[in-house]
Amino acid sequence: MSTAAPLEPADPLLSRVNRLDPKSAAELLAPRDDAAIAALLARLHIGHAVEILEEFAPERRERIARATPFGLEPLWLVGHTFAENTVGRLMERPPAVFATGASVGSVIEALREIVKQRMVTYVFVIEPAGRLVGVVAFRELVFADPNQTLDQIMLREPFSLRPQQPFVDAMREVVKRHYPVYPVCDDAGHLLGVVKGQTLFEQQAFEISAQAGSMVGVEKEERLATPWSRSFRFRHPWLLINLLTVFLAAAVVGFFESTINQLVVLATFLPVLAGQCGNLGAQSLAVTLRGMTLGELRGMSKLRLVGKEAWLGLLNGLVTGVVAGVGMYFASRGQTVADPVWLGAVTTAAMALCCALSGIAGATIPIVMRRMGADPATASGIFLSTITDISSMGVFLGLAALLLA
Repeated sequence: MSTAAPLEPADPLLSRVNRLDPKSAAELLAPRDDAAIAALLARLHIGHAVEILEEFAPERRERIARATPFGLEPLWLVGHTFAENTVGRLMERPPAVFATGASVGSVIEALREIVKQRMVTYVFVIEPAGRLVGVVAFRELVFADPNQTLDQIMLREPFSLRPQQPFVDAMREVVKRHYPVYPVCDDAGHLLGVVKGQTLFEQQAFEISAQAGSMVGVEKEERLATPWSRSFRFRHPWLLINLLTVFLAAAVVGFFESTINQLVVLATFLPVLAGQCGNLGAQSLAVTLRGMTLGELRGMSKLRLVGKEAWLGLLNGLVTGVVAGVGMYFASRGQTVADPVWLGAVTTAAMALCCALSGIAGATIPIVMRRMGADPATASGIFLSTITDISSMGVFLGLAALLLA
């Protein structure tokens, strides 16, 4: 056992751990007694608790898990072996499991002690081999005859989840059922644990909230209370990548330096095109990521999605391009190097073409990242801004160079 250390008042410590990322929380708890850590983790959202537990060494992790109240330790040890964002990470031990043939009277007597420690919503009925065969709502036991067996009053072939199911798939299956607790079974139907409906919805809400940060290189684990040194390590690598990509955009501008020197007004409109294209690409990216999160992309043609976003980009680019073209016309009337009408036309054409490319990029980046096995939201905003900046500046200055040639 580890050396015991005085435990801070429960509520302040619990609140502090809740605000920290898993690694920082584990470092804060490490000096404390295994049983104290287990008691605190048992009060957290189980998904966050499992992530904190993973940060401890395997030997310490097992000791903490086995000290968890109410006999939760086996599921704590198994939970972290499942992939992230799956139902298995959220499993808890079912509080009331009885074999087929058990009488209602004996079950009620056994529940008298169980309900003192945990809330019981359903009684799960299993065969001797452990396969789930039925469920009895707690209230049904109250009105049943004590001499009846669970087999006589149970709901047979109950709905269940699989531990390897992603949150998105599980949410799609439970959204119309609204049960407070769902059994989790393996492919053979053996009862492994239960997951609360509230826990599923809270975890999915957290994943969606973390998506915005992932798009710009903020790690999902980072919280407001994460120490600045760890936040720096989380964010800085992506900022370096972003710096390299910005150099690429700067190289494009440098390539057309002579064109800009001949027509300085072009430099004024570079931020206009880059900003417009970047915003349109972000819209396309957000819709695609949302579709992935909700599972809407399954069964849908990827080419059709990319084509739709390209068409929307072209239409929006034409409308905004006309406005920008008119602005270019009036801004360039005092310059004699090129015809203001042609410069306005170049601006309109560049805006339409670049917005179409931005739409394609916004829809394609997350699809490609998922195909490569990466999180589709991870730093997608950085890659998108690179593509939109390079394409908008390159196309605009390239068309202007052709006009001046």
